Amino acid sequence: MRCLVCERFSLIHICKKCQKELLQPTLRKRELIDNFFVYSFYDYSEIEELLYTKYHYIGSYIYKILANNSLRKFALEFHLDAGIVAIDDKISQHGYSHTAILAHSMKSKNLQLRRNTLWANNSVSYAGKSLAFRLSNPRNFIYKGKKEDIILVDDVVTTGTTLKEAYSVVKRAGANPLFALVLADAKR
Repeated sequence: MRCLVCERFSLIHICKKCQKELLQPTLRKRELIDNFFVYSFYDYSEIEELLYTKYHYIGSYIYKILANNSLRKFALEFHLDAGIVAIDDKISQHGYSHTAILAHSMKSKNLQLRRNTLWANNSVSYAGKSLAFRLSNPRNFIYKGKKEDIILVDDVVTTGTTLKEAYSVVKRAGANPLFALVLADAKR
């Protein structure tokens, strides 16, 4: 098999050299709502092609690599107790949920994975859509999780409408969203 980044022979989808040299995360912070921040690890343009793999079966492997190089490392340094809630972790037609892969990578002694707790009733895709479209087509989230401190997890933040809506829904349900983590920020 060949590395998807450098195309050299590799036994894994992205070789260790590319992971070390090209996929080193840099933690960035953006405020979405008063005192609610989203932390990202990459600029969208850095990993854009890799993010598109979520629409294919191979994405399950790529997202695991990206998650282990970023969110996993973050989780190992995080020492507060909290639940990890993936944004709409329904399984896609490709047999996996990319947000569930991201959330699962964070599981640790202090961070407990909360599966199937925040689902969207509206499954319309926001990819490439305008802010006006996103605002007129809300996700209509339902939160069935615990009333606890939580960390919201998604793959990309663009306008922030998804995370803002998720924040509001979980807050109304009695949970305390501490912050959100995403792989990439499309505004940077």
